[in-house]
Amino acid sequence: MDPIGILGGTFDPIHYGHLRTGFELLQKLKLSEIRFIPAGNPGHRDIPLAEPSLRLAMVRAAIADQPRFLVDDREVYRTGVTYTVDTLTELRATFPNRPLCLILGMDAFLGLTSWHRWSEILSLAHLIVAHRPGWQAPTSGALGELLATHATLVFCDLHLSLAGRIYVHAVTQLEISSTGLRDIITSGRDPLYLVPDAVRRIIHDTECYASTHYETSKNT
Repeated sequence: MDPIGILGGTFDPIHYGHLRTGFELLQKLKLSEIRFIPAGNPGHRDIPLAEPSLRLAMVRAAIADQPRFLVDDREVYRTGVTYTVDTLTELRATFPNRPLCLILGMDAFLGLTSWHRWSEILSLAHLIVAHRPGWQAPTSGALGELLATHATLVFCDLHLSLAGRIYVHAVTQLEISSTGLRDIITSGRDPLYLVPDAVRRIIHDTECYASTHYETSKNT
């Protein structure tokens, strides 16, 4: 069966950069689906500004019109710090015979060795590294060795085993960041065309990042 893509993050808020990356990988790598997994209490990042339930609602709204995008809420409702290795362990138990593909940006991949029990991740899933302009794949150190041992240039290899391969793929880069979006919103500017309209309405109605002064269009 075709692999399952896994795209995690704080999604604080989710934006078109996340969605476009997921869509391109879904098509190019012939994934059966992509599961968006909002982080609950991420141990390696600052605590998100928006409440977990609200970030979950924004993800649901953002992907509502794409049937092969799914929301997975397991991290939002997990107590304590949420670690990717625990999520992958649960997913592997749920899908014992399906390849799992964890999608990372190159910057996240470069920090992989700081993750909790990072050395176990490739025993549970493949890694898809979405390449960003200006970043270079490491050729030395722990990550260089990992790439030398596990990298593949053929995406079909992701379909032939359950886990253990690393595939680096260039995607269209939209220069949007959640941090930049929050700065726009807190300054009272409108995030129109940066996030889906449904997400924009949630941000406006809940004022989850600050007192929002932009006006939503009657048609959005």
